[in-house]
Order: sequence, then C-alpha cells, then structure tokens
Amino acid sequence: MTARLLPGAPVAEAVLADVNTRAARLRERGIVPSLATILVGDDDASAGYIRIKQRQAAEIGFESPHRHLPADTTQEQLHEVIAGFNADKGVHGVLIQYPIPGHLDYDAALQTLDPDKDVDGMHPLNMGRLALGMPGPLPCTPAGIEALLAHYEIPVAGREVVILGRGATLGRPLAMMLAQKRPTANAAVTVVHTGVTDWPRYTQRADILVAAVGVPHIIQPEHVKPGAVVVGAGVRYEGRRLLPDVDESCAEVASAITPRVGGVGPTTVAMLFRNVIEAAERAN
Repeated sequence: MTARLLPGAPVAEAVLADVNTRAARLRERGIVPSLATILVGDDDASAGYIRIKQRQAAEIGFESPHRHLPADTTQEQLHEVIAGFNADKGVHGVLIQYPIPGHLDYDAALQTLDPDKDVDGMHPLNMGRLALGMPGPLPCTPAGIEALLAHYEIPVAGREVVILGRGATLGRPLAMMLAQKRPTANAAVTVVHTGVTDWPRYTQRADILVAAVGVPHIIQPEHVKPGAVVVGAGVRYEGRRLLPDVDESCAEVASAITPRVGGVGPTTVAMLFRNVIEAAERAN
C-alpha cells in the first residue's frame, strides 16, 4: 500500500478564493479588511512567518499594518501597542507573533487583545466559545486540519480519531472541534500524549491519526493502523531544516497522508485570513 498524498495547497487555495470574494464585497462598500501584526525581537523564523502573512495579505487585497518592537520591549509597552490596534476600527484582526522574548508574558498580552480581533482563536473567551460550540474565531491549525479532511472527502463522522499531543494551540482545540456534531466532525476522539507509556496502543487503533507533539519521526509505521489516514501537524526545526512528527515510511501503511512539507502549513495560513474576513464582516 502506498498512501495518497493530502497536500494543503489546494485546500488553502479554495479557502482563500472564498476570502477574496468576500473581501471584494467589503471593498465595494469602502471597507478594506485589515490584519495587524506584532513582532517582538529579531527571531528569524518569526520574521519569516510575518513576511509570509504580509505577502498573502497583499495578494488578496488586505491591509497589513505591522509593528516590530525591540527585544527589550516591556510588558507595558507591548500592551500599549495591542491597545492601539484594539481601538483602531480600521483593524479587524491582530496577530501577536509567537514566540516572544522570555521576559514577556504571552498569555497576559493575549488577554489584553480584543477577543473579536483575535485571529489566532486563542483568547480564553474564544476557547470558551469553542468549548460551548458558539460562533467565534477558531484556532487556525485545527481549523485547517478539519478543512483538509473535508476537502479530500475523508469521512470523519463516527470514526475514531486519535490525536497524539495535548497542546493548547492544536491537540486540545482539535479534539473539541472534531467531537462536535457537524458534517465534517462528529467523531469519537481520543487525546493521548507522550507521558502515556503505552501511547502506541492508542495510535494503532485510529482510523484518523493526527500527530501534534513536535518530536521528529515519533510516528513510525508500526504505530499506524493499516489503511488509516495520517495527518502530520507537529514539526521541529533544526536550523532551517523542518523535521516532522510523522516518518515518511508511514506512507507504506496509511491509506492517505499529509506530505512532509506543504501539508497543514498552507491551510493554517488560509484559516488565519478566514478569521480576519469573518471579523471584518462582524464589525461591519
């Protein structure tokens, strides 16, 4: 068995085409969607992510005001910048690029952000909305994974999904999303982590396995149920080299699998802009 690949680019293109159409409708009313970004310090990878988002914003006609703060920025100064974007009615979404320097408290900064401008979907209020099934911005990578499965018409309802990884940005919100009663969800979801000594016992029974721990090559063929769908969502970088959670040899066991590069990454960016356009529509 050789798994079919599930690249994220076609999914992202479909999402961004819809975003572009909705943005054009807003521009006809004199409203230009706007994603503000905040970068603290000089981390090369973070700066690269900001450039990707600014380039995408330009391509779909969004404004993208940006504040690059020095590494020695104080917590109060960071909060002042966030407050400025909160008050700016022309800004519909705000992204605080993570990580930030160690002397700063990211969670405290996030809590000062207007929840309706939280395009990462990570504000405590928005996580609460997600838990209760209420409308609000969704965490981008989990939303991208759900969209990817739907795009490739992979059945989720009634199937067993196992997520290896319990992080606040991916594992936990994805579990809540895929367990909810929707056509693209409604699964039996198990969240397991590497602190469980026999975690392979869980992954081996998954119809859909999502790896989200950031441990290179932790998922090997023997951890995958034959014919399962495997989504690699966790990565780690060594220099500029991307190391995925899922070993490429798993393609010999799985029925479908995301590629080492270009899987959930493009869908994550697309969902960010979907959150922005939805915020702009709510505000207007």
